[in-house]
Amino acid sequence: MSSFHAIPLAVLFTLLLPSCSLAEREQGAVSAHTAHHNSAPVADKIPHKMTIHGETRIDNYYWMRDDERKDPRMLAYLHAENAYAQKMLAHTETLQRQLFEEMKGRIARNDQSVPVRDGDYFYFSEVSGDNEYPRYVRSKNIDDSDKTVLLDINQLAQGHDYYEVDTIAVSPNNELLAYSEDTLSRRMYQIRIKNLRTGKLLPDQIINTSGSIVWGNDGQHFYYIKQDPQTLLAYQVYRHVIGTEQSQDRLVYEEQDPTFFTEIDKSKDDRQIYIIHDATETKGVSLLDANDANAMPVEFVPREAGLEYHIARHNDQYYVLTNLEAVNFRLMRVAADNLGNKAHWQEVIAHRQDVILEDIEMFNQHLVYLQRQRGQTQVVVRHLDTGQERTLTFQDQAYTVYLYGNNELDSPSVRVYYTSMTTPGTHYDIALESLDQHQLKQEPVPGDFEADNYRSERLYIKARDGTQVPVTLVYRKDTFNKDGTNPLYQYGYGAYGFISEPEFDSARLSLLDRGVVFAIAHVRGSQMLGRHWYENGKKLKKKNTFNDFTDVTEALVESGYGAKDKVFAMGGSAGGLLMGAVINQAPELYLGVAAHVPFVDAVTTMLDETIPLTTNEFDEWGNPKDKLYYDYILSYSPYDQISHQNYPHLLVTTGLHDSQVQYFEPAKWVAKLREYKTDDNVLLFKTDMDAGHGGVSGRFQRLHDIALEYAFFLDLLAQNEGN
Repeated sequence: MSSFHAIPLAVLFTLLLPSCSLAEREQGAVSAHTAHHNSAPVADKIPHKMTIHGETRIDNYYWMRDDERKDPRMLAYLHAENAYAQKMLAHTETLQRQLFEEMKGRIARNDQSVPVRDGDYFYFSEVSGDNEYPRYVRSKNIDDSDKTVLLDINQLAQGHDYYEVDTIAVSPNNELLAYSEDTLSRRMYQIRIKNLRTGKLLPDQIINTSGSIVWGNDGQHFYYIKQDPQTLLAYQVYRHVIGTEQSQDRLVYEEQDPTFFTEIDKSKDDRQIYIIHDATETKGVSLLDANDANAMPVEFVPREAGLEYHIARHNDQYYVLTNLEAVNFRLMRVAADNLGNKAHWQEVIAHRQDVILEDIEMFNQHLVYLQRQRGQTQVVVRHLDTGQERTLTFQDQAYTVYLYGNNELDSPSVRVYYTSMTTPGTHYDIALESLDQHQLKQEPVPGDFEADNYRSERLYIKARDGTQVPVTLVYRKDTFNKDGTNPLYQYGYGAYGFISEPEFDSARLSLLDRGVVFAIAHVRGSQMLGRHWYENGKKLKKKNTFNDFTDVTEALVESGYGAKDKVFAMGGSAGGLLMGAVINQAPELYLGVAAHVPFVDAVTTMLDETIPLTTNEFDEWGNPKDKLYYDYILSYSPYDQISHQNYPHLLVTTGLHDSQVQYFEPAKWVAKLREYKTDDNVLLFKTDMDAGHGGVSGRFQRLHDIALEYAFFLDLLAQNEGN
């Protein structure tokens, strides 16, 4: 269900068969679920009644839910599905290996990120050989002549099937490094502290955290956020003093409203720590003095339902990016001694109906801000004294640009990352005074890649209600015919205001080089065309998302971008809900569909406040305890709307430890689809028994997942063309 932390393109294909002892223990349960060795698993049906608003729903597969993830019957079913998927995909293993080697061959074995200055050091990461993970390094010189390895993730990951480091934070005195690690893929992080002089770990261990770490300025304490172990809501901010037990940590802030997430950050001048209060439709900040080891939070302004704002401190003022009387946001300014009252806010950038203001970055003499007009991001540099503004220009028709690594107020340049569907990620330093662009690096693509061989387009397609929906396309020029013969792969997400940006993906070349046209449908529910684009794809307008997607498919086929019988679709998480709704609504449009970690049991999940993230998302989907929202969500919920009809070929994936969309949602969905569907099309379900929402860890391991999906689609294409 989540947005920012759920990568819509993450896939979960790793097959882990049970150990002998587990298989023996579960043998009876497995056979009970499998009608025949060569048949798809058939799940037991155990009616479970759920009554609300005077209506009763029967869920025959509710028994698959096990919060402990230990139930032998449930595990046996997942293993049976994995074995079936492995058998059904066995003939694609050669193609999978070929795709994997192609994709791996486009990744530089030895590479280094662009150094980013923070205080006295330049920080960067480096990878080498076939290592799956990076080393994090720092140097006092930008040429890394005196580099020191801070953390080698390859060493830390040894002995773990899954390993991820979320945050690496060096203390202000540069002597200690705190980092947060997850070894289960449930996004519940443990914090460890390393002495950078001795290289030894301190005994301090902080468990059950969100992963965020912000140091106080004395270098002897830091702040972290504790999560509720059941709901995974980050809600308590603690202060930890080095050398003490976690039980002695002081609670600094506790969020009482379960619809809010809590996050922490630090001002660019290092004077204050921000406690960020984040709900879907309300956002705010409280402040902590970073120089006071006993500081308690002060609210920036009183929390107000529907008011959203983010702040950036600059000298003795705050710049406030807010939706106050501004649907597409505007920028305000207030003196530091005038906190607590919006009446003191003064306008810096006015609201515009056709432009959404997305982000700001402050420097001593300049303000840099990101705005989006007609779906395209623009970078604008304003001189604070003169008010003069200039806009950066780029050549691609559709591109992605964002700011990163701008940690220093006195920097003479702004760091920019640029990419498009045909341009590998490119890093620039842009001089703030002259706007001269200095290219620092373009991500290498080993092999025979030539950008000129590919073309990207931005189209606007009319949906059934007359709305113009943006679509970004990319294809290989010499294989694209625009005569309705090319295979079409369409991706969509459409929730939380999250924008599926047009970015380069070297793995995608394996599709493009085989003549596949790749399309991103920027459906309503994202914020592609401004805040209204999001508002018109959520709550009681959610069906616009699904209609947009199918309308785009039909229009692309009619316009010759894809063959009617060669269309594939993919979405993950909330995009998996999109896939589920689309195949209920218009299954005939698609030859094959991949739904990864799909949020498909919308009503039951949103009625259960013990499930992670539910309470935080009432403003996204609506609260079905309200009959109005119950009826609407029920009318599109993929699990509830399965019917006796033909469905496309389907590949469904999940992770047993998924904290965002629980594994039992897709498991139940697949079982019910098997019961209801009236076709002989393939339905495959794979559960990674060690991974969570983001899939496997490691830079090469993930390629196996992508290769499997591509092989699934390409095999269907080959079979279709052979008939």
